[in-house]
Amino acid sequence: MEYETIAAAVDAEQEISRSRFLTRLERVSDEGAARSVIARVRAEHPRARHHCSAFVLEPGARVQRSNDDGEPSGTAGAPMLDALVSAGLSDVVAVVTRYFGGVLLGAGGLTRAYRSSVAEATRLATRQRRGLRVGVAVTSAYDVAPQIEAEARRRGYALDGADYGERVTQRYLLAENELRPFAALVAELSGGSAQPETGAAAFVDLPAA
Repeated sequence: MEYETIAAAVDAEQEISRSRFLTRLERVSDEGAARSVIARVRAEHPRARHHCSAFVLEPGARVQRSNDDGEPSGTAGAPMLDALVSAGLSDVVAVVTRYFGGVLLGAGGLTRAYRSSVAEATRLATRQRRGLRVGVAVTSAYDVAPQIEAEARRRGYALDGADYGERVTQRYLLAENELRPFAALVAELSGGSAQPETGAAAFVDLPAA
């Protein structure tokens, strides 16, 4: 299972009918972190009339929240959320701060403005793919470790670091379907002297293809 988030925070701005729409897009790990970002942006712009927000969390965008923050119901948070979901992003929060310019936009105008503000921020964002991976540790002799690493890299298995003591312990991050062929590879190259130790599965950032 894999999904996309963003690699770094994004700021975007657009002016529509004299109102300024400032968008902050940040990566977050949970609902508490998302609400902290919303509070921080609100504190950065105390004179603004509205700080509307939306966030999407977890694989499959299982958690979705939005808030109109005083705009007419359904004209801000919902279109912002739709922009995030349409962009295929999760573990992100969007906050759009509006400085009112004196011209009423109407419900349709507000909906378009808030959606396009978030859509522009997602367009500017650098994406980061995340996937469910299992940590696997392989402890082997010094003469065997380079062979395992070289063949693992050739087959696309991700090395996550190594520790060096009396023997070498290499750490790999593998998809579920890679576990059995990797174990067979280690057994073959080490003559059965090295055994992979499997840890817990967790979502991790994946290297660029």
